[in-house]
Amino acid sequence: MKHYETIDHTADLGIRVWGKTKKALFKRAAEAMFDLITDKKAVNVEKTVRFNLKAPDLKELFVSWLRELLYQYAAKGMLFKKIAVSRMDDTHISASASGEKLNPARHIFKKDIKAVTYHGLEIKKTRSNWQAQVIFDV
Repeated sequence: MKHYETIDHTADLGIRVWGKTKKALFKRAAEAMFDLITDKKAVNVEKTVRFNLKAPDLKELFVSWLRELLYQYAAKGMLFKKIAVSRMDDTHISASASGEKLNPARHIFKKDIKAVTYHGLEIKKTRSNWQAQVIFDV
């Protein structure tokens, strides 16, 4: 079962993602972003990158988290298959992402995500879970 759905957005790509906790929400948002970039079945777990990020509030932390992961992909060629959030609150996240360097001969590209935007950004608690919406510049 997918824990996200794509949302129609003019010229860009959006997702709506769910998680029982904020930690699960952040994990699933990261997984969804890489699911949109490539077929994660072809990504091997060879290297782990650790993250320790701070931000003034939950929305800023969410965007910073996804931007840092996207930076690892765009600047360092990393594709991530497994995401683990060890600790977090509304202003801090400690997490890791495991995967491998991009290999154009093996990795199939779906979407070229260029940026994580604040446009249409939402994070909210519902009766049964946490939900976020984010738009990516493609």
